[in-house]
Amino acid sequence: PYNRGALFTALVVIYALTSGIAGYTAASFYGQLEGKNWVRNLLLTGCLFCGPLFLTFCFLNTVAIAYNATAALPFGTIMVIVLIWTLVTSPLLVLGGIAGKNSKAEFQAPCRTTKYPREIPPLPWYRSAIPQMAMAGFLPFSAIYIELYYIFASVWGHRIYTIYSILFIVFIILLIVTAFITVALTYFQLAAEDHEWWWRSFLCGGSTGMFIYGYCVYYYYGRSDMTGFMQTSFFFGYMACICYGFFLMLGSIGFRSSLLFVRIFFSIKQIRKSLKG
Repeated sequence: PYNRGALFTALVVIYALTSGIAGYTAASFYGQLEGKNWVRNLLLTGCLFCGPLFLTFCFLNTVAIAYNATAALPFGTIMVIVLIWTLVTSPLLVLGGIAGKNSKAEFQAPCRTTKYPREIPPLPWYRSAIPQMAMAGFLPFSAIYIELYYIFASVWGHRIYTIYSILFIVFIILLIVTAFITVALTYFQLAAEDHEWWWRSFLCGGSTGMFIYGYCVYYYYGRSDMTGFMQTSFFFGYMACICYGFFLMLGSIGFRSSLLFVRIFFSIKQIRKSLKG
């Protein structure tokens, strides 16, 4: 906690080394869904988070240079990061994608599907995507609300955060609550004969990131003493990238947990039908 430079360096290195896992997972699942353009899938996997982060960094670093601030990264450090992405992240992403493409398995559909999609009956407004996203994001956010203040005070203030064990426990609680609330909403959606749960589960799981960004607005105007264009742009720019990362991560958790639930749910229904037959 007393050496933030080492922490940021570890984040960059770990992200670069785990890009192979991202390539393998994306290409394998894309192949299971009978996708053909796996190269575009890998490019999207590599740029989905790094692209917005790089554009935001370029803008904020330009602002820091214009203000002659020490927050501006020197050219040498930027070149090192670019070399890490070019020589480590990209090759591992491609190797993982090739391995995932060659080792793909047959997709295990939750149930037998018909050729033509079933018509979805009209549903009340509170069963639409936006109200469900609000419900799905509020509960996980309420589980981490108190801890967010101490994290923000450490990252954007002068406090030193040292209780990483509590942070790890809160993170596990966040994942569990996100998975359970997404599964519950998926069940209610299927019970209402709405079969389009794939993207809905991803959006509901990732909606916590939007709540976190809403807390950023409250913290900036209600708890912090930051003023000026540079501090405002740094705070909202980098927090937008972090909340976007939370959106992708928790959305993936919501989708994977919902897919597992649907598979188990329909397998139990099929077993019950076979026993009755």
